[in-house]
Formats: sequence, structure tokens, C-alpha cells
Amino acid sequence: MDYGFETLAIHAGQEPDPRTGAVIPPIYQTSTYAQDAVGSPRLGYEYSRSGNPTRDALQQALAALEGGRTGLAFASGLAAEDTLLRAVCQPGDHVVIPDDAYGGTYRLFSRVAQRWGLNWTAAKVSDVDAVAAAIRPGHTRVVWVETPTNPLLGVADIAALAGIAHEAEALLVVDNTFASPYLQQPIAYGADVVVHSTTKYIGGHSDVVGGALITGDAELGEQLAYHQNAMGAVNGPFDAWLTLRGLKTLGVRMDRHCDNAERIADYLAGHAGVAQVCYPGRPEHPGHELAAKQMRRFGGMVSFRAAGGEEHAVRICDSARLFVLAESLGGVESLIEHPGRMTHASAAGSPLEVPADLVRLSVGIETADDLLADLEQALG
Repeated sequence: MDYGFETLAIHAGQEPDPRTGAVIPPIYQTSTYAQDAVGSPRLGYEYSRSGNPTRDALQQALAALEGGRTGLAFASGLAAEDTLLRAVCQPGDHVVIPDDAYGGTYRLFSRVAQRWGLNWTAAKVSDVDAVAAAIRPGHTRVVWVETPTNPLLGVADIAALAGIAHEAEALLVVDNTFASPYLQQPIAYGADVVVHSTTKYIGGHSDVVGGALITGDAELGEQLAYHQNAMGAVNGPFDAWLTLRGLKTLGVRMDRHCDNAERIADYLAGHAGVAQVCYPGRPEHPGHELAAKQMRRFGGMVSFRAAGGEEHAVRICDSARLFVLAESLGGVESLIEHPGRMTHASAAGSPLEVPADLVRLSVGIETADDLLADLEQALG
């Protein structure tokens, strides 16, 4: 039977415990497992880096929600990214990355992977021709995409980019953190691997750090699982349990995030203190029609450029009261930040440097009128 998203979020990989009938998967807080005989681990479990029932439940649920065959959970989103790169690339390979990407992803490529011999080129992922031009035939192993991008909320055509990546015998990797699997399922459009920081919308409560990789390719899934075990940056059982708990309410939370973000984007678009609003749900956004096609709704992230420049943007961030001045995103509480000085500081002076007057909002699920009032006083 084909179940709906919310049903899968609650039940996929989460059958009642066969021994006790517990409805919620237990936290298997153990490092090792007794074996029935030498070389005969019970149910295949021998050591929790290699496998843990709580983590397995989360991994099965993630695979189901993204429409993949293999889901893997990691200690953080960057741990997932690093494992993926070292699993599918080798020194001398080339990767196309977004020119508007999470600062931590840029840092991983520019200051870690590059020293290992992995070359990269930044391209505007909302421009299919620009991505095609950045590919180096015979050398490009991965086309790396965020959609929407962080922090400017550009929208990439997943199906078109999958086509050009596969023509070049490269993998299309889509970071789906901003959308979440509730709003977008990149594998259905041809992506080979989906990346998540499960810290964000999937966990949803700002109380756990984690990451994930999902693929629909069985052979690639085995390769990634081997490296997950060999490299060891796995999600611990309690973290997996917290993430799984958050996953159950992802659908209802995302609808409220979207409701609030749409109202806030409309409000900001009419404010004299705002020079530009970046939100795919706005008709004037260049990726609006594409986002409407490949996303269920437009998400809970809103960025805007302050009309008074960088100092005005910083003052808005410092003046907010209900919006918490903090990095990260995707929790039930609303957050505000200045990307240029916070999450994307590592990209300063690079092709990925963000505008100095940019403010990024992670719109939570509070009462929308209260959030609008806070922005009204912060904008001055």
C-alpha cells in the first residue's frame, strides 16, 4: 500500500517493539552486542558504529520519506557531506558547487577537500547553462546543488541538472535541508543523492545535531554505508531517537512554517526599510514558477536586503526580540541572523561571499501577528 507522507513519518521503520510492544522505538544506548557464537552476531548487530536499532529506525524512515532505497544517519550534516565526498571522489576529481551555498559546505570544499586534491568550481545553480559550462568532461564527478540555496533562496531545476550531470557521467547531489522531504523529493526528479542537515527541519526543535544521506541506487547505497562505518561519524542512538521524534511532526510543522513565512514575505515586500525580499513564494522571484512545480510549498526561510545597507541589517538583527539572534534554522522558534558576519563568514572574499546588507530569517511556528510586530519594531 502507498501511504501518505504523514503516515510514513510516523510509521516507516517504527514498528512496535516485538519484545515489549512499546509503540516508540527504544533508545538502544549500547556500544556493543552479545553474539550467539563466534562470528554470529544476533540480528546482525555487533558494534554500534556499524549498526544500531535506533539509528536503523531513523534511516529507514528517512529513506521512505525521500523515496529512496538507502538512508544513512550521521553525527552532523557536514559529517554526511564529508563521507559522501570521500566515498565517490578521489584526488584530482572536480565538483561543481553553488555560488550561493551554506558557509560550512564552502569551507569543507575550499579548506578541507581542496587540500586533499578535490577541485571545485562555483556556478549559479539556478542557471542550467552556467552549471553546464562549469562541468569539466572526464573530471567532474559531482554536481552539488542546494535548492532553495542558502542564504539567497535561489531555485535550481533538479531534473534539468540531473540530465546534464548524468550526460557528463557525474552524480547529482541535492542538499534538501531548506525544503525538507515534505516539500520536495529530489530523487523523484533524478537526483542521485539527497543530503540533509537533520539538525534543521527534520529534527525541528533545536535540540539535536545530525545529518543524513539518502539514495535510490542500491550499489551507491552500499558504497556509502561502507564509508559510513569505515569513517565512523555516525548518529548516536539518543540523537537518532530525538531526530526520529521530530520527524513524526514534520508535515504539520512545515505547513505552519510556510503559512508564517508567506505572511512575513508579503509584509517585508511592502516595507520601505526593505530593498529586496528573497522568497520563492513571491511572484517576482525568478524561480517562483519552478519552485511551484517541484515543491509542495515554498518553505519557512525568508531573506531580505536592508534598504539602509550593512549597518541597518546588523541593527535589525540586534533589535529583534521575539526572533532569536542565532545561527542554524528550521526549529519551531523563529531565528534571525546576519549571514555575512555569522553563518557565511567563512565565504568572505570568495565567489560565495553574501551581500553585506542581507538578513536571513528562519520563520518559526509562533503566532504570525507576534512575529510581524517584532519585525515592525526591529525595522524601525
